[in-house]
Amino acid sequence: MEMLFTVKWLSAEFTENKGNAESEAEIFEVSTDSRKRMHRALFVPIIGENFDGHNYVLQAVEKGAAAILWDKKKQLPSGLPEDLPVFFTDDTITALQKIAKNYRMEIDPIVIGITGSNGKTTTKDMVRAVVETTYRTHYTLGNLNNHIGLPLTILSMKRDTEVLVLEMGMNQFGEIDKLSRLAKPDYSIITNIGESHIEFLGSREGIAKAKLEILHGLHENGIIIIDGDEKLLEHLHEKKNVITCGYNKENKKAIEIINMEYDHTNFNVGSNIHYTIPLLGKHHVHNASFAISIGELLKISHENIQQALQKLSRTSMRFEVIKGENGSFIINDAYNASPTSMKAAIDVVRQMDGFNHKILVLGDILELGTHSEEMHRSIAENITVPITVVFTYGDQAEFISESVTANNEDIYCRHFTSKEALLHEVKKYLKDDALLLFKASRGLQFEKLIEEII
Repeated sequence: MEMLFTVKWLSAEFTENKGNAESEAEIFEVSTDSRKRMHRALFVPIIGENFDGHNYVLQAVEKGAAAILWDKKKQLPSGLPEDLPVFFTDDTITALQKIAKNYRMEIDPIVIGITGSNGKTTTKDMVRAVVETTYRTHYTLGNLNNHIGLPLTILSMKRDTEVLVLEMGMNQFGEIDKLSRLAKPDYSIITNIGESHIEFLGSREGIAKAKLEILHGLHENGIIIIDGDEKLLEHLHEKKNVITCGYNKENKKAIEIINMEYDHTNFNVGSNIHYTIPLLGKHHVHNASFAISIGELLKISHENIQQALQKLSRTSMRFEVIKGENGSFIINDAYNASPTSMKAAIDVVRQMDGFNHKILVLGDILELGTHSEEMHRSIAENITVPITVVFTYGDQAEFISESVTANNEDIYCRHFTSKEALLHEVKKYLKDDALLLFKASRGLQFEKLIEEII
């Protein structure tokens, strides 16, 4: 483990302190979790809805904290070592963000910021895979993409990092703004504008406005890479520093899908440069085009870009194609769902060759608020032949079945209120010429259904 900074480095920012705050002692990590073993860490106590990290500072010291941040409104507990460096602040989260910003500026890597309603994590994984073929790369782990996770990601990068890839998530206006100003990206990617968090942001226009906050911290010579097919981003097209990626031929990086087989997709980007990814669907190809654009901007060879994309692995439950009973094929896309991602998954099923029966098993999309019925009904627009069967489960997914039934008599639809009954019916369709898609929000736990048929 390498040093991040010294205790004295912290004292320059936090002049109100106690203990041996001018020490040249090295800090090797930053932690907010007092339960985990640390190695000479700066412990940052976070105040959450149901806990207060300040209550566990003694435990943190036992686990290896070598210095702590402290909310000056709170009383220090007795029993702390007298020489322990304590840095006082008005707000520990704000202080964490300030430390991360200073560290980012000191290391000064190339920073790539990624946001969007769907595809952030997949795009981040693709960008990381491409970039690390040529550069020492650090990137967001898991879903550490919010106001606490992003600074922790920055503060876990090694001092020799050349490229930092940061995923930026949000629920409300102002959140991406804060992350962007903290990270100061050299390249900003907006994967798409969907419906995620529409309950809080009011409309797709509101969602677009919130995602565009990623430009607020963009370097003055920074480059923006966007979904060129999204009308809500059209006003950016004429800017010199914007690269558009999409299926419209007018895009700077125009995509053409050549063919899609059960375990990979072949496609061209731009000047008929050919690529293959071990993923299915237009949305994944779109995500790959962002990574390809980054690779070209960073002067990474076509061979390295292609090699990185071919080696991609799927995250569990994110469009995973697996063999089911009786030779059937199951698409496990049960990790999460939004209207945009559900439509995209359905489109993939429609496009895949070699199956006489295509069955959709769809569940509720959560957190749509007052837009829920409208958004669920909109899913039916993408459900057409060659889809043969639609099964739905949940409080809101019935709107999908109702709309399909009303508009397409060639597709057999049925809604279920019992998972047992749903599973019993699904098993009738497990044949070697059948393809079944399972898609719902994470809360419906569709992966447990899949476990019963593989």
